[in-house]
Amino acid sequence: MKFINFERHGKISFGAVRDDQVVDLGGKLGDDIRTVDDLVIHGLVSAARDICAGLEPDFPLDEIKLLKPILNPGKVICVGVNYANRNEEYKDGSAVKKYPSIFMRTPGSLVAHGENLVRPPESEQLDYEGEIVLVIGKGGRRIPESEAYNHIAGLTIMNEGSIRDWIRHAKFNVTQGKNFERSGSLGPWMVSADEVKDYTDLRVRTRVNGETRQDDTTASMMYPIAYLVNYISTFTELQPGDIIATGTPTGAGARFDPPIWLKPGDVVEVEVDGIGVLSNGIEDEVV
Repeated sequence: MKFINFERHGKISFGAVRDDQVVDLGGKLGDDIRTVDDLVIHGLVSAARDICAGLEPDFPLDEIKLLKPILNPGKVICVGVNYANRNEEYKDGSAVKKYPSIFMRTPGSLVAHGENLVRPPESEQLDYEGEIVLVIGKGGRRIPESEAYNHIAGLTIMNEGSIRDWIRHAKFNVTQGKNFERSGSLGPWMVSADEVKDYTDLRVRTRVNGETRQDDTTASMMYPIAYLVNYISTFTELQPGDIIATGTPTGAGARFDPPIWLKPGDVVEVEVDGIGVLSNGIEDEVV
């Protein structure tokens, strides 16, 4: 089931999408459950799915504004260089590492589906990265790979937008270039984990102005999803509401010769089969 946070007539609520119609769940699971975040944190995703099955839709999807499916993630954990051939894209002669590259993003660096990504005045090198995102539903530390899927509440999509030259400002980190305000996006909704039949064969595609730039499946991951949950939970205790962006396929704008950066007026779509399409325009930051 597709769960959403949304705004309608100035009021924020949450619910589920069914056949382009919205079931408003506000107030139906208790006064303390006001967002999808609350559903996940309180372990009520299955209960919400069951309630929705017996309810008629309240209004059409096109009457609402979608918000980020997780409004305030506790941690935004990102995986770098995870698809086969991505390491070769860097053309630095380095071998594939035994362990994944991990970095963090701030919630303020991400906007919702339908909102514009913002190109800052400090750089023209705004780039796209289409990614599958895990929403943690059951916390844990040192989670075995065999149990990893049981800790996932659902999946969503990220355009893990990057300011490329700022990634290279320092020797050992990418934090600056990965955290410009409103440089990436998350959405359009969270699909509950029961909808995912095979985590090893999810297809992700990124299109810029209708042109396909990235196209691969999770079968190409060097560090599969179950391994990522195990590895990340080794050094940090995962909590319900944390999200993990699992890496992007080859084909980002930086890898073209010459590079192709995003500019105002462009539209980026990231599509994951079984989840949906995350779409965002581009605008310049007004300072």
